Amino acid sequence: MDAVQKTRSARLMRWVMTTNHKDIGTLYLWFSFSMFLLAGGMALLMRIELSMPGEQIMQPLFYNQLVTAHGLVMIFGAIMPALTGFANWQIPLMIGASDLAFPRLNNWSFWLLPFAITLLLSSFVVGGPPPDFGWTFYAPLSTTYGPPGTDAMILAIHLLGISSIIGSINIIATILNLRAPGMTLMNMPIFVWGWFVTSFLILAIMPILAATVTMVLTDRHFGTSFFSAAGGGDPVLFQHLFWFFGHPEVYVLAMPAFGIISEIIPTFSRKALFGANCMVYAIIAIALLSFIVWVHHMFTTGVLLVTQLFFMYTTMIIAVPTGIKVFNWVATMHRGSISFEPAMLFAIAFVLMFTFGGLSGIMLSVVPADYQYHDSYFVVGHFHYVIVTGVYYALVSGVYYWYPKWTGRMYSMKLANWHFWVTTIAANFTFMPMLFVGLAGMPRRIPDFPLEFAEFNLIASFGSLVFGLAQLLFGFLLIQGLWRPKNVSGQVWDGAKGLEWTISSPPPYHSFMDPPKVVGKTYQ
Repeated sequence: MDAVQKTRSARLMRWVMTTNHKDIGTLYLWFSFSMFLLAGGMALLMRIELSMPGEQIMQPLFYNQLVTAHGLVMIFGAIMPALTGFANWQIPLMIGASDLAFPRLNNWSFWLLPFAITLLLSSFVVGGPPPDFGWTFYAPLSTTYGPPGTDAMILAIHLLGISSIIGSINIIATILNLRAPGMTLMNMPIFVWGWFVTSFLILAIMPILAATVTMVLTDRHFGTSFFSAAGGGDPVLFQHLFWFFGHPEVYVLAMPAFGIISEIIPTFSRKALFGANCMVYAIIAIALLSFIVWVHHMFTTGVLLVTQLFFMYTTMIIAVPTGIKVFNWVATMHRGSISFEPAMLFAIAFVLMFTFGGLSGIMLSVVPADYQYHDSYFVVGHFHYVIVTGVYYALVSGVYYWYPKWTGRMYSMKLANWHFWVTTIAANFTFMPMLFVGLAGMPRRIPDFPLEFAEFNLIASFGSLVFGLAQLLFGFLLIQGLWRPKNVSGQVWDGAKGLEWTISSPPPYHSFMDPPKVVGKTYQ
């Protein structure tokens, strides 16, 4: 028994102490999936409450606490760590590096996450009550009226920000210094470009969020009045600071997703990516424009008309580089020899539904119309079309694409196809009714509603239940794949190009002992 216990302890410590980018990428991905199920469970509880008018299973206060926790955990605990997991796994493989530039910092950046999320949720158990003011924690709700659990949330956000900043510095240093000989910046894969630009965005916006939550903390406990009108401050200042972080954060989530899709569509179209250089320029343009659109979240706060017009136009303009990417994906598929593996199905659905979500965002950018849409369920539907059928679909597509490379095993194609169709149908039954009730005037973040919204809310609640069950199927599919024999070649997919496909599946623990030579966009 002692020998068995020592073996188990050694295996456990291997995962705790590991500095290998593949191990840490795996930790990120499994942690993010567990947080996705946790935050999704919160969403299901909210949808059960909203399935019919009146109080169903919870008090309004607990509903508001779930709204806050769901948003924070899903963004900072599920989506961002999943994207970072892809970066850990793929960037060294794609640029011919043996690991990230700072392996020990990489280990630290991951292990900050479980402690931060535990601290974020701790007020449900001790030190509560937990925050109940929504994931945007607007002042003065989070300052003057915030419950004690707000302080744990503030510290958790600081830890999450430190993790993101460390990871971003690591990625930038890796890309700039550890590329294979002959690989210029413009010859890097689009996924690497997406994360390269995203890392600079994170370095720019995370200190803003850190400063904002620190100001909230000092308003709460040290007598300052940054956001208190009674002391000469301004609650609207909080919105300016938060959304100066918040809207670039949307592109922090979206641009790595763009990179994933830009790798998958050319592979299953058997064509080179159309306009690859334009895709790079579009990523850079999106990053720069993301800093001058934040006030479109604040059109109803009383900002000047000239300010409203400026931010309305900039919000519309940012759709142009995004549209270029959509055009290039479609042009890549045009006359291609397309095959519809699960990764490609999710990628095509991403292009369609992310575009749909983006178009609903253009509707929100129009100042007169936004007075109708603002703080309605239309905004909730728009956001979920962008994040769920956009970013989450890209993540699932990437898992189906690289899972055989990571594990050396092929998952069940039949189950993966079932996962796609059930997920896609359920997602539209969940989020489309939100757009309709929002256009009809239903406010967001309410646990009860008038009878006229009952049918659409029941449809959305049923769709969310089916969507959640489909994601359990996804988890089962991934675990089942680990039981299969290792029978995948290094190439895996016909048409896949890049350095990661030139090594075995799964890759050796140290992928490139000798850096590969790169000539142009041809990997040798």
